[in-house]
Amino acid sequence: MRYAQGGGFTAQEQQRRERVRLEAAERFEQGDGNRVIAADLRVTVRSVERWRQSGLAAGRFARLGVEGAAVTARLGERQFAQLERELEKGPLAHGWEDQRWTLARIKTLIGRRFHVSYTVQGVWKLMRRNGWSCQQPVRRAIERDDEAVEVWKKQVWP
Repeated sequence: MRYAQGGGFTAQEQQRRERVRLEAAERFEQGDGNRVIAADLRVTVRSVERWRQSGLAAGRFARLGVEGAAVTARLGERQFAQLERELEKGPLAHGWEDQRWTLARIKTLIGRRFHVSYTVQGVWKLMRRNGWSCQQPVRRAIERDDEAVEVWKKQVWP
């Protein structure tokens, strides 16, 4: 599986799956039942039912082939590389008060930089698709004095 590196199927896997769907379309025309087709092609009965339904709704089985991604990516590879460089600069460089990147802030940055609108969920999917993960920052005050904390733990607290 390639999901961590970008998701989806390889071109070879897409072609294999298209051949299976087209084989199913031929079997539909021969009058074979859904369960028989599913068993022979090693797919679920529900998949065969969906393929049959989509073919009948269109009046032919043309829709069974691979149609590609449902939505084209709004940011290309070069634009995403530019976004990563902007993210490396940090939120302070873009006008936010602290050093936390949130999905809402990344959404705003994409809108400002590329004039492309994403939803927060869309930003999450974009980042995950490109290998980014959710990070929880360790909150620690900049002014923290570890020695004073140790003294407090040992002397004041007891």
